[in-house]
Amino acid sequence: MSLAALRNVVSPGSSRHGLRLFHASPASRMPRAMPTRKKDEDADLIVTLDDLETPAGDDDVTSAGHLVLRQQRQVLYYMRLIEHDMPNLVAHRRPFIPPSSSSPLIVRSISYGGEEHPADRKRVIVAPVSKLPLADDEARKRFKLLSGVRWTPEPPKDGGCGPHESDEWGFFKLSCESFPKPAMNLKWASDTLDRLVAEANDTSKAQLLDMPYDDRHLEAKLRKGKKGGHAKGRGYTRPTLKDFPKEWLPDLPVPSPTPALQ
Repeated sequence: MSLAALRNVVSPGSSRHGLRLFHASPASRMPRAMPTRKKDEDADLIVTLDDLETPAGDDDVTSAGHLVLRQQRQVLYYMRLIEHDMPNLVAHRRPFIPPSSSSPLIVRSISYGGEEHPADRKRVIVAPVSKLPLADDEARKRFKLLSGVRWTPEPPKDGGCGPHESDEWGFFKLSCESFPKPAMNLKWASDTLDRLVAEANDTSKAQLLDMPYDDRHLEAKLRKGKKGGHAKGRGYTRPTLKDFPKEWLPDLPVPSPTPALQ
């Protein structure tokens, strides 16, 4: 008996009202039972070190064996360099001489291993203020005022200075990447530093000493770091009357406000 005839026997009027009282799923939709794997087959899939030593064919080794051989060849290559070529470098050996006071600049460059990058041309110079060719302490104060935000009391972390270096007059940092060649950027930064030193040594600029130093960039740096220096009573505080020049203050003291009558 066919499936259509069986439906008519079970429910003769089902086709009239559109009801399906008997349903059979095709065999393609029935869930298939997963084949069971024997324990012997699972043991064959486990790879051990003994299998790596077993050749895959008659005249070759496995891929892991080729990796071991390549590593050994690299080690032998560098061992040969150490034995034969390293003694030739002794002729180019030079003793380390620390920089003198005549060369206080620290030049930092960026390299990407020979690949072209826009940051390759950038040059940064850092110098302690006390080692610059400044005449006296007044010249150093004028240099600090002229430097502005490029002066910091601590050595810059990204300027090539050591973490334990210190200077009583602070550090000066200047960078340039406006020109297409690295030497041009370094030349501009060096010339700018020379002009600042010449202006600081000019004795006709004595009126600069009456101006207070604006250290808001240092306070903003502490707030941005959020390492505790931005909290109240720490780090840098707001300017007070002692930070202003005497010429800006009134001649007579400001009277205190009278207390309110009760």
